[in-house]
Amino acid sequence: MGVVNVTPDSFSDGGAWFDSKRAIEQGVRLAEEGADIVDVGGESTRPGAQRVSADEELRRVGPVVRELARQGVVVSVDTMRAEVAAFAVEAGARMVNDVSGGLTDSAMARLVAKSGVAYVLMHWRGHSHDMYRRAVYADVTAEVRDELRQRMASMIDEGVAPEQIVLDPGLGFAKSPERGHNWELLAHLDEFLGLGRPLLVAASRKRFIGRLLTDPYGEQRPFTDCDDATVAISALAAERGAWCVRVHDVRPNADAVRVALAWGSGGAALTDGRADPIGRGAS
Repeated sequence: MGVVNVTPDSFSDGGAWFDSKRAIEQGVRLAEEGADIVDVGGESTRPGAQRVSADEELRRVGPVVRELARQGVVVSVDTMRAEVAAFAVEAGARMVNDVSGGLTDSAMARLVAKSGVAYVLMHWRGHSHDMYRRAVYADVTAEVRDELRQRMASMIDEGVAPEQIVLDPGLGFAKSPERGHNWELLAHLDEFLGLGRPLLVAASRKRFIGRLLTDPYGEQRPFTDCDDATVAISALAAERGAWCVRVHDVRPNADAVRVALAWGSGGAALTDGRADPIGRGAS
């Protein structure tokens, strides 16, 4: 899954693709570089970010989703709003990536159930402006797993089919880099696979990687200089059974995933595997 942030303030590439034309060009480029899915978002979820209006979010993502879908790109829309998700699905999006796991907008479950699109349900404890205050766990893996199970059950109760759901442990969201929460979750991916749904791992350029790569003078690695480490995480996540990795720099991560799959299967996974990634992965 390649990322296109149509925002002026995203932590990793804020402003780079804020212009619709450039965002569309970037989405096509990511697909050409090996992205099976292109995830288009119009609202930053970086630590401390404030929300934008629904109208502004729609203005940002609408033309990008529509044109990418028209060009045959498999599009996911990264939104917490059912209104935005509905517009994007009508415009051709095949997946809704909701970092709030349906907690922000009570209409999201109905929209997903009615549309039948794939739905990424992420572990979430609150909006970006105060999420680190909520990063308190006795056992982060067990608690995130159990909270995901509960949210999945709630969405199913509201009509979402189990086969529509992809789970995301929410690396970086209400997870403390200082306490090692993200690394612990990555080390125990099998706990989430046990929930019986495909797993999305979204580690790319997040703060916990930069903290790991702090230099001898105490300076953390800049976000955009963490791509090589992200490639390592992508390979390991694929080898451990993740269905998809969400990344900013697609080509090396796509290579790493396919090497890991070929290695783990002894070559049995040497197929193109790009005909219908959502149809296979979320069903």
